Amino acid sequence: MAIITFKPKQVTKRLSNVLGERPRFVIMNRFGLGDNASRMTLESIGGTYGITRERVRQIENFGLNAIRKSDMFNKEQAVFEELVKIVTELGGIVSEEDLLGHISKDPKTQNHVHFLLVLGDEFKKEKENKEFKHRWSVDKDIADIVHISLQEMSKKLTKNDIVSEGEMIANFVNQLKDISEQYKNEEIIKRWLGLSKVIGRNPLGEWGIAESSNINARGVRDYAFLVIRRHGSPMHFTEVAEAITDLFGKNAHTATCHNELIKDKRFVLVGRGLYALKEWGYQTGVVKDVIKKVLQQHQPLSKEKIVEQVLKERYVKENTIAVNLQDTNIFKKDKQGKYSLV
Repeated sequence: MAIITFKPKQVTKRLSNVLGERPRFVIMNRFGLGDNASRMTLESIGGTYGITRERVRQIENFGLNAIRKSDMFNKEQAVFEELVKIVTELGGIVSEEDLLGHISKDPKTQNHVHFLLVLGDEFKKEKENKEFKHRWSVDKDIADIVHISLQEMSKKLTKNDIVSEGEMIANFVNQLKDISEQYKNEEIIKRWLGLSKVIGRNPLGEWGIAESSNINARGVRDYAFLVIRRHGSPMHFTEVAEAITDLFGKNAHTATCHNELIKDKRFVLVGRGLYALKEWGYQTGVVKDVIKKVLQQHQPLSKEKIVEQVLKERYVKENTIAVNLQDTNIFKKDKQGKYSLV
């Protein structure tokens, strides 16, 4: 967290004291500056005074402008300069959540800091939309570059993409145009990436399209996919269940995990309880089906070659392959001892 030299609650108290009773009540409750951190709506404040929500909005704007024009506001300029420095150090543009969390973990203190940001002329808030989170900036040029670069980054990703954090950071740095070297550090780049609602990061630190199941895992199947992919080779369903618990803190029963893996086309059963990812090139079906596909591509083949090829697809005993080759309704053996399809 940032170490600040001022006490936000004391600053906002001095600033709000320049107001009359009603505008001060509106400001205090609209921004959650009282003993309770919750913020009142325009309607609820209007109900207190028997006035419309639009009239409450007018009083709020009047109160903010009155504070900005006051002598006390001028006396507190060092506070706003310090906040500008913090936003700049965080990258010049930062999500509201990151900024407030960087300064304090206390919701009440965060409300007071938020109020100071609203008052300060140096700070520009852009509201959350389909592409970006609530964010604050102190440099329009940097904000524009970051917005455009994030949009371009998201266009290059498909729903199936899973990008390592190192690669994602490197790609984003290459995407940024005319940005100062002072901002090209890992923490700032990750903070900027975190502004996007289109791009997201999964619990394993991998990046991709936020709504993708690879990033926003929603169940055992999605967690299993990430676990096996991370492992890089086939895993037994009991190992998958244990890894889901270890990596994601989710309770995954082995039987449930097995059932879910069987149902999902992303996984291929390659041995007794062993699952691989289909995207790795593994063929679906039983051993006999794999032999048929091998022969369709390369027939005729010797028994040794068939075994070699099948063992790339299935974790089974060589004898299991030999037994399947004895099915004369599907396979035939020539005088050279090579097999082909009937």
